[in-house]
Amino acid sequence: MTSQIYRLLEDYMLSCMGDSAHDKEHIYRVLYSALEIAEEEEQEVDFDVLICACLLHDVGRREQFEDPSLCHARVGAEKAYRFLVEQGFEEEFAARVRHCVLTHRYRNNHEPETLEARILFDADKLDVTGTIGIARTLFYKGRVSEPLYTVDEQGRVQDGSGDTEPSFLKEYKYKLENIYSHFYTKKGAEMARARRQAAESYYRSLLEEVRPLYEKGRQALAGRVTDSAE
Repeated sequence: MTSQIYRLLEDYMLSCMGDSAHDKEHIYRVLYSALEIAEEEEQEVDFDVLICACLLHDVGRREQFEDPSLCHARVGAEKAYRFLVEQGFEEEFAARVRHCVLTHRYRNNHEPETLEARILFDADKLDVTGTIGIARTLFYKGRVSEPLYTVDEQGRVQDGSGDTEPSFLKEYKYKLENIYSHFYTKKGAEMARARRQAAESYYRSLLEEVRPLYEKGRQALAGRVTDSAE
């Protein structure tokens, strides 16, 4: 890939960014992780397809944020394909990139079928692991005004596993905790395992801080608030 083509792709990517949890630095982290994974692969990797797909994989994020019923992977796949064809790339190349973008999302039914698509999937998922995954999730939850945790009718802090309302802890139990077993490449899984303990420690620490606080606080408050004046 020439530097001119790279800048063309990068400029288009930058024009589509606008989400603090999925900003340009997320794109670069995914790209750099993908390159590290690719270097460990025994099969031949098409680095032009991989680099292009990494740069363009989240170009549909703005549409999904504005309309949550949309899937950014679907939207982004078509945007990437149209952009590449309009810029004179071969349709076969554009189609391969489209497949990578379409299948990179954790929450969809499209399995990545090519090596480049599997590498992108793993690189993108790596950015949801460890402390960076925690930080990005908190960024996103804050932007959409969702709480850290929920409290049941008895005033007990929920751990996220049985929550019906969205929260950071629910997202952790639904996605962040389970993502470590869903990697396609050996290197991707290895990189994820190295980050797992940090994320688990944060989750436990958060619960250990707020649960006793609520329990002791409710008891203390009950002793200070009465139904009638003395």
